[in-house]
Amino acid sequence: MLSTKIDAENAENAAEIEMQFAVKAVEQAQIYWSLLEMRKGSELKLTKYDDEIFEDLINTFPEFKDPKTASFVNEDEMKSAKGKAAWRPFLMRYEKKVDDYNFGTLLRIKNTDEYEQETTIFVPRMQFLAYEIARNRYGLNDWIKKD
Repeated sequence: MLSTKIDAENAENAAEIEMQFAVKAVEQAQIYWSLLEMRKGSELKLTKYDDEIFEDLINTFPEFKDPKTASFVNEDEMKSAKGKAAWRPFLMRYEKKVDDYNFGTLLRIKNTDEYEQETTIFVPRMQFLAYEIARNRYGLNDWIKKD
């Protein structure tokens, strides 16, 4: 029996676990991209809570009223201590609503980029949903749809 608690925030993951998460994140990105190729983002609904998530995003982060904010992710700002503190309450509001709300997911840094190693960052699923719902609402992903 272990006598010390494990700090999940600072624990090092086994390579196999990290690989499983990475594979799952890549699969999710491929599925999402395929959806965007088949249908305009502005016509997609990612969850049954899209309206609520978008409204909450704008109320929590008023800068998202400007589509430019959704078009680009400032990773340094988002992952700073201040950024994490700002995003945490938003994420936690969906803990019991959105499955895998905190599961690692790939997010494109710019809405004008495709999914590639240099153009994506790893974020909790709720941050992915917040950005992509906003991008879709503003029509920023409509360019991806194939004719």
